[in-house]
Amino acid sequence: MKIAIATINNPSLDAAKKLLLHLTHHECHVFNKSQSEAELGAEFHLFKKVDDILPTAWAEFDAIIFIMATGAVIRKIAPHLKDKATDPAVLIMTLDLKRIIPLLSGHLGGANELANEITESIDECVNFVTTASDQIKVLAFDMFAKKYNYSISNLKSLAEVSNAIINKKQVQVVTYPCMIESVKSFEGYKEENFVFVSPDDLENFRDDMPSVYITPQKLANAALQIHPQHITLGLGMNRGTSKEEITNAVKRFCYEHGLEVSQVSMLASFTAKNDEVGLLEFAKEQERELEFFDETAINALSENFSPSQATKFFNIKGVAEPAALLASQKRTLFLSKRIYGAVTVAAAF
Repeated sequence: MKIAIATINNPSLDAAKKLLLHLTHHECHVFNKSQSEAELGAEFHLFKKVDDILPTAWAEFDAIIFIMATGAVIRKIAPHLKDKATDPAVLIMTLDLKRIIPLLSGHLGGANELANEITESIDECVNFVTTASDQIKVLAFDMFAKKYNYSISNLKSLAEVSNAIINKKQVQVVTYPCMIESVKSFEGYKEENFVFVSPDDLENFRDDMPSVYITPQKLANAALQIHPQHITLGLGMNRGTSKEEITNAVKRFCYEHGLEVSQVSMLASFTAKNDEVGLLEFAKEQERELEFFDETAINALSENFSPSQATKFFNIKGVAEPAALLASQKRTLFLSKRIYGAVTVAAAF
């Protein structure tokens, strides 16, 4: 992390110097009122007022550690607060480095994790974590998303979900079978708090329960949504299809299904397409890895795929769907093929 340590007097500056010894794995900058860079080194910066450093610290640092009074910190940071998705981690430490409070952005910003790291490094340092899910050790979906590098939509709905879990009520998780084990194995999971519903089994969906959707797609609802990244697109095309046709098909596919092109990390197709100039140019332009699968690999799959002309011409089960599945990380085909002129697109993760 890139960490700013803010001090306001000589005792807090002395404390910051000691704290640096415990943060050697991070890029740290100390802001102080008494000694210049020339006196202390490049990581020390002289300032006159805390207000002068906050705009830079807020925009350019992952975390800010204040060695000063809590009330003063709250007043100074208040004008800069935006939301838990973008605010930096803010922590407060006492002069003796024996007490630390992760004050802001405990989960997504990493304040709680940084506080834990510091308390483990400094003898007798006590971490005053106030986040309820951490105190009672229940699953926090923002931490789940952070661990797996998933994006989040409708973050404002996190509070409803978290409060239900904290109050020992049930939360409904709409997701694919491949994700259920990831949720169940995450820290704080308790069986009695969760009901799982498959996207293929929505007749069992309950409107009276807080819901979390774990899917690559951004859905048109206000519920908390967690989006796995690293999507694989399976591509089939007619002989001689241009790069432009493939580009337009992929853009339309993503637009129609609530995906971002940036989520696509892999492209896949059938080996007979490995000399398609348009496909090769598209993969190069997008800077995406392109993998091809042969008849044996495709026909060895047990899944039932959409009817395909590839069965007639190549004696295989399909192109876009099986190729997407074979190249994906969790082997889950979540969008069946769609046909856009000469291009067929399917998606798996």
